[in-house]
Amino acid sequence: MKHFTIKGVGYDMDFNLFMNDIVNAAREDIIEAGYQELKTPEEVDASLTKEGTTLVMINSTCGCAGGVARPAARNAIHYDKRPEHLVTVFAGQDPEATEKAREYFEGYPPSSPSFALLKDGKILKMVERHDIEGHSPMEVTTKLQQLFEEYCEEV
Repeated sequence: MKHFTIKGVGYDMDFNLFMNDIVNAAREDIIEAGYQELKTPEEVDASLTKEGTTLVMINSTCGCAGGVARPAARNAIHYDKRPEHLVTVFAGQDPEATEKAREYFEGYPPSSPSFALLKDGKILKMVERHDIEGHSPMEVTTKLQQLFEEYCEEV
C-alpha cells in the first residue's frame, strides 16, 4: 500500500490494483466496440493471415489512447466501407502478441497507440502515434475512414 497526498489530502492506494483497473477498462472499451482481443502470438498469426482486410488497433494505457485512439476506433467503423476483421493487441500488457503483430507492420517502427490496416496478411498503411497524439478523435476517425474508403469494401 502506498500513501500519497494530493492538495493536502492523504490517500492510501495499491498501485498495481490501480493499474489493473486502468488496463481492464482500456481492454473492455475496445472489445465493447467490436474488436477481437489477441493475447498470444498464435492468435495474432491466425487473425492477421485471414483473407480480406483487417484493422489492428495497438492499444495502450496512455492518455492519447484513451482520449483519442479508442474513441476513433469505436467511431470509424460506422462507415459504409470498413475492414472485414477488427482486432486489437495491447502494447505493454501482452508483449509477445504485440511483438508478433508488429512483425506484420514491415517498414513501420513500433508505435502505440496506432492502427495498422492489412489485406491478406500484408500491411497497407498505418496510422501511427504521431498521427494520433495531439489530434482530435474526429481527425483520427477521418484518417481511418479515408483508409477504409481507399482499401475496403462496403460491408
